[in-house]
Amino acid sequence: MISNEHFRAALSRFASGVTVVTTRSVAGERFGMTVSAFCSLSVEPPLILVCINKLAPSHNVFVERGAFVVNILGHGQRNVSEQLALPSGDKFVGLETADTEKGLPVVVGSLVSLECVLHSTYEGGDHSIMVGLVEDAVVHDEAPLVYFKGDYHRLADED
Repeated sequence: MISNEHFRAALSRFASGVTVVTTRSVAGERFGMTVSAFCSLSVEPPLILVCINKLAPSHNVFVERGAFVVNILGHGQRNVSEQLALPSGDKFVGLETADTEKGLPVVVGSLVSLECVLHSTYEGGDHSIMVGLVEDAVVHDEAPLVYFKGDYHRLADED
């Protein structure tokens, strides 16, 4: 079987956008984390999926709330990704958020924000695969933040 290190090195060659997922607990506390596994799943109905480590402190909050926002970050939001990747503490200190009508926190300035209700969950090894039904989307026109080979990048300007 492939080693963890070799597996991670191989997957680091897959360039991807950078996403953070956010929610609010039933008690009202904001939770968020940077996720490396996100993709679209279906157009009809509009479904996406995110994978969340079962050992993450906020894992159960996402399941219990049953709703979350996927924030696709723009090129100037590296700090947001790094801050929400922290293992603990108040991850939202200094980050500007706005609430949706359902009270879910959205990272202000995100390239895209997808407001989702939890459609279903599946086992995925040490992660839970959470499928979200997209109920609303806010889209801005700017360059994305890209992650490749363990670092953040910006797409070259197109002519």
